[in-house]
Parts: sequence; structure tokens; C-alpha cells
Amino acid sequence: MSEIKGIVDSLEVKFQMLFKKMESLQQANNELSMKLKYSEAIIQNQKKEITQLKSDFDSIKITNSLLGSDEYKRDTKLKINSLIKEIDYCIAQLSD
Repeated sequence: MSEIKGIVDSLEVKFQMLFKKMESLQQANNELSMKLKYSEAIIQNQKKEITQLKSDFDSIKITNSLLGSDEYKRDTKLKINSLIKEIDYCIAQLSD
């Protein structure tokens, strides 16, 4: 009978240790989940910033070419031609 009581006591201690370990792992998991969400938010903000910077860079390239820079002249000409085609299309639509 005392052997069974010893085994039960031993199991009880092991269950308590296991439960404490499980609680600590759950807390660590929650902390990691919060860090992951924070990191994902930072990544989204950085993606938006990169997109904005690329747009700003394209505008600067066009501005430089309009100011006489030969570096981006071809890109600017293509953009202007594209805008002229769009305007012509709009005029044609209005004429109909």
C-alpha cells in the first residue's frame, strides 16, 4: 500500500512539474506571438515606405531629365509619349 502511495505522490509531483513547464511554454509562446505580430507590422510599414521611396525616386528621375539631365531622358520621353497617347484617346472619346 505504501508503494502505491509513493508512486501516486511521485506522479503528482511529476504532473505539477509538467503543468508548470506547460504554463511557462504557453507564456513564452504568447510572447513570441506578440513579437511576431510586431515584426510583421514593421515589415508592412517598411514595404509601404519602400513603395513610396520608389515612387519619389521615379519622380526625381523625371524631374532631373526635364531639367536637362541626360541620365533619365529616355524614360521621361517614354512617359511623356504615354501621357500624350492617353490625352489623345480621351479627346477621341469626347469627340464621339
